Amino acid sequence: MIPLSPPFALFVNHLLAQESWARSKLQKHAGKVACIDLQLFSLSLQISGDGLLQAAASEALADVTIRLQAADLPLIAQNREHAFSYVKIEGDADFANSISHLSQNLRWEAEEDLSKLFGDVAALRMVNTAKSLFETVKQAHQNLQENLAEYFLEEQPMLVRPVAVQAFGAEVNKIRDDTERLMKRIAKLERSL
Repeated sequence: MIPLSPPFALFVNHLLAQESWARSKLQKHAGKVACIDLQLFSLSLQISGDGLLQAAASEALADVTIRLQAADLPLIAQNREHAFSYVKIEGDADFANSISHLSQNLRWEAEEDLSKLFGDVAALRMVNTAKSLFETVKQAHQNLQENLAEYFLEEQPMLVRPVAVQAFGAEVNKIRDDTERLMKRIAKLERSL
């Protein structure tokens, strides 16, 4: 298995180097170890005294463990604000809260990094193309979902619309109530005979 902690730490450290507020938030947790468990692999990272990350020693015990389902990664990437609703957290709550805050607010300025390599104009075009591609993929995904839903609701009915289920439930309740009233009338007629 390829150790992923060092490359991940390098990437995050690149982001942290640009944001002094983020490093100072992590400096409070210097020496602590965070383990991110993705079922298939895990990342163990330790906070250094300067607020940057480093790969934790293999025998280091985690102060906080963040467990993720691999299937939830696309949902997390799609909505970073609710990312921590998809995870299970064990350990130091204050440390986990700091990690959560950083995951929501630490942003990669890709255009700035690309401009150092390719120049401002090319970087702007690359970022705009990537955003456009992402939006196209997102729209195609939405269209596919809508088309599949329509197919399974209308053309090949395997699904039922919620409104139809509610109407069916209301009819069942009405028939049940009518049956109960009829049973009471019959019982009343039997008693009077």
